[in-house]
Amino acid sequence: MTTATEHRQAALLGRYRTLGREQRRALARQASPELRAALAGIEQQMAMDRSPGAMAAVLTEGREKQAPHLALIDQAFARIAAGEKLQVMLTMPPRHGKSQRASRWGPLWYLRRHPTHRVMLASYGADLADDHGRWVRDQLREYTGTLGISLNPASHAANRFDLEVPRGSSVRGGMVTAGVGGGLTGKGFNLGVIDDPFKGHDDASSPAQRDRVWEWYRSVFFTRRAPGASIILINTRWHEDDLSGRLLAHEPHRWLQIDLPALADSPDDALGRTIGEPLWPDQYDAQELADTRESVGERVWYALYQQKPRPLEGGVWKWAWITGHRLKPEAWAGVNPTRIVVAVDHAGGDSLRNDEVGLVCAARNADGDLYVLDDRSRSMGADTWGTEVCKLAIERQADAIIVENNFGGDMAQQIVRQGWKELAEQGETKGLLMPSIIEVHAKQGKRLRAEPIAQLYKQGKVHHVGEHTELEGQMVTWLPGMDSPDRMDAAVHALTELADPASEGLGTQHYTDQRLRGRR
Repeated sequence: MTTATEHRQAALLGRYRTLGREQRRALARQASPELRAALAGIEQQMAMDRSPGAMAAVLTEGREKQAPHLALIDQAFARIAAGEKLQVMLTMPPRHGKSQRASRWGPLWYLRRHPTHRVMLASYGADLADDHGRWVRDQLREYTGTLGISLNPASHAANRFDLEVPRGSSVRGGMVTAGVGGGLTGKGFNLGVIDDPFKGHDDASSPAQRDRVWEWYRSVFFTRRAPGASIILINTRWHEDDLSGRLLAHEPHRWLQIDLPALADSPDDALGRTIGEPLWPDQYDAQELADTRESVGERVWYALYQQKPRPLEGGVWKWAWITGHRLKPEAWAGVNPTRIVVAVDHAGGDSLRNDEVGLVCAARNADGDLYVLDDRSRSMGADTWGTEVCKLAIERQADAIIVENNFGGDMAQQIVRQGWKELAEQGETKGLLMPSIIEVHAKQGKRLRAEPIAQLYKQGKVHHVGEHTELEGQMVTWLPGMDSPDRMDAAVHALTELADPASEGLGTQHYTDQRLRGRR
């Protein structure tokens, strides 16, 4: 017969999860040894519920490594488990724990949270995919009691296993693994994981293999989704046209990107790191990464470690002209600029449609050296880019803004002036004079405009301050006869304006308002 005390204890255990942390601690301090043990078990289950990393910490008694970048993977899994439909693109360097967390602990945690769901995992080879499946299956065997889910004895192969049907359900969850390119007929998923669809550089460099992976993704893998299914793509960026590259080219709006280079290279870093800060300094500090970079070479470094594969060179710019004269961002403080300009190539984009707009800031010193400071190019409509141009000019205290007048020059000037007016009304111009607006008209062919600037690069007269991966990729792949991309055009406009030592603005009058005062 159940006593009143047992009734109260059962009721307490039932509502324990709803209490705050301090209430739970106070209750545990006052509890009997028997009740405290029961509460500790609930605390363990609550900890495992939080994330794959938290569950890993419990099951390994703290041996599984934790780090901020792995917590971002945990957050993506937590959102998916909570019911969000996500397509997550995860890119980070080798040996940083991405597969262990996203292809092993993640699926195991997800199945614990949703034991009636199906997980599908694919990799470049069936053997690797099976290894991940075998690992998940073995943890289910070892920690059955703690996890609260168990394998179906009749279906427990490494590449396909089922779970026991949960009480009160008639649906059986489980996991299936396969090699990229393999058949998945008759199989479906609630959570699909693709871990490294290419084996290596040779695989990813083959156009035929890239096409095969792309067609397999579209016609096989993607069609196996259950309603509301989520996808996680883990991809080392071997090639600019790999699976991630094609997906970003075709449907960037569908993907949540978790892009984590070995060294932070953007002010918009997902972890808020400063430029040059290592991703996992406890494991691979700056010196270790510098040694790795020297050993593997620039092309492999940018692909595997920075997740920004560099295309092969074209015929006008060469990689060595850029990388051989690069300046670290912290060294810019020692440069005394005589002029700073912002150039915008709006591609005729005077509409509200989000077109790619080239936006580059460059500077010159008294010795005639030129510096590319910023590449803020991105997709923007006319209601955005004018303000962004002015914000960059304010940030860098530019003396001029350069706009191309081939396509709506008057309209471009109007958009810039309107942007400055709005910022002035908001008090963001900081009392600065509005930079001079300089119109340029590209009467010459693109090659004639680009080649003199490329020669300055060859002579070591142009220095990129920091790394501007997309801009540099456009430069070294551009061939005469191709449409010149907006980032490159903006950079050429800025550097052409600065390259004439006798001018304070080509086609303009000398400044009379002392805006260059203090610059030598």
